[in-house]
Amino acid sequence: MLAAPSLRPDGARDDRPSLRPTAPDRPQRLAGSAVAPSSLRTCRDDDLTGCSTVPSLRGMSHVVPGRRAVLEALGAGRALYEVLLVAERDDDEVSEAAETAGVPLRVVERARLDEVAEGVAHQGVLARAPHFAYTALEDLDGEPCVVLDGVTDPQNLGAIARTAEAFGAAGLVLPKRRSASVTPAVERAAAGALSWLPVAKVPNLPRALAALSERNLWSVGLAGEAAESVWTTGLLDAPVAIVLGAEGRGLSRLVAERCDALAAIPLTGRVASLNVSAAAAAALCEVARRRAG
Repeated sequence: MLAAPSLRPDGARDDRPSLRPTAPDRPQRLAGSAVAPSSLRTCRDDDLTGCSTVPSLRGMSHVVPGRRAVLEALGAGRALYEVLLVAERDDDEVSEAAETAGVPLRVVERARLDEVAEGVAHQGVLARAPHFAYTALEDLDGEPCVVLDGVTDPQNLGAIARTAEAFGAAGLVLPKRRSASVTPAVERAAAGALSWLPVAKVPNLPRALAALSERNLWSVGLAGEAAESVWTTGLLDAPVAIVLGAEGRGLSRLVAERCDALAAIPLTGRVASLNVSAAAAAALCEVARRRAG
């Protein structure tokens, strides 16, 4: 089992700061917005399928539903076409945030808001944005990183993103195949975290772990059958990537073999396992605890 948390995988001492920049220093700016939000004129309430000043908006639009998600998107400086607010809701905080960010605000009937949200709960407010922009793996800056091996449930992906951002993770890494992507449902579950947290999509997870190793990050895979515990493994003291497997089946064989170590979350109750988002929270909390100590 690997130890020496103060060493890089190549054996050299690692004296780099282990904490990523604070969230306000690294807002996520989405690509693909050809028109600045301040230049968009307000659309009519009966013209939600496309904004008259951006004919291609229908093909470029991505919905960010939920009050907290919209407020975080506005605070992060994320590129947004407009914010839609349900007619019966008087929300000064959202209105002021949209005005400060220079993003058009439109009051619409609830039926229209439901139509745009496409079945995702929205709390009476949502934003329309360019499609979500993924980050290149090499552009993820800092640690810990969270690598997800085949997590397909949108609620789990959103919850993991929210936990990862809250505990100071540098970003998420997802495979391009057999994985949930960032959708409105994921945005809603993440409660704004995806306006701050970079997400990389990679074609091959074992190769991505090798690339992270070259950047001096150890990879620790969570596995219930592992002999070592997340409470005792020395690797969590070092720059690290936490690797979590899919709901039910856990880590795939190739990903587990590529991890530098496997660790279990000790359970003292009667249930046999944790949901993947709960497991991510436990591991990231332990990493944050060690960094704070």
